[in-house]
Amino acid sequence: MKTRQLYWIKIAAILCILTCISDLIVVFVLGNYYPGYNQFKNTMSSLGASISPVSDIISIWWICIGIVFIWFGVMFKKAFNDNSKNVKLGSLLIILYGLGEGIGSGLFKADKIDGKMTDSFMMHSSAGGIGVIAALLLPLILRKAVITQRKSQFYNFSWAVFIFGLITTILFTFRFSSDQNNFISLYKGLWQRLFLLNLYIYFTALSVIMLGKKT
Repeated sequence: MKTRQLYWIKIAAILCILTCISDLIVVFVLGNYYPGYNQFKNTMSSLGASISPVSDIISIWWICIGIVFIWFGVMFKKAFNDNSKNVKLGSLLIILYGLGEGIGSGLFKADKIDGKMTDSFMMHSSAGGIGVIAALLLPLILRKAVITQRKSQFYNFSWAVFIFGLITTILFTFRFSSDQNNFISLYKGLWQRLFLLNLYIYFTALSVIMLGKKT
């Protein structure tokens, strides 16, 4: 691996770690500027709706982190350039996450008019859904593809991340339930944040592995 390429791989890894940490903080901080917003009961998408006082800020932020994750996906492929189909697919999934949950969510507002979903809301949800599916599948695809000195540990770690991600995704889908007062439906924001935290821990682990590469 060329020295210059290795340099950019490490920069992408560091930027990914910083972005993961920053995103958790930014969402929490901006939520405090939205009167009545509850971090555990409201989705992050509602921060980007037009009625939100932080709508434009969070939308720009999502687009920015989307670009970071797309670049990280490209550099991930270069870091593990062994012509592995799973590495290539993993790279694509990271890019899709950046496009969907990042840029797509930022460009389209999660707006409702008289309780009805707008076209923008549908685009926001579709883009986010693609991003979530990509993020959910990532550890399942990479569990054998990323070779480290602790191969078995990474394999088990990837399984744990996938299972936890699947559980939180299922819990989050209960927000569509007709009974919005039960615990699971009520705390949809909590399940979404736990999913995000789980994913960012995995991204961070991948970044650390990339930082340890020497050739």
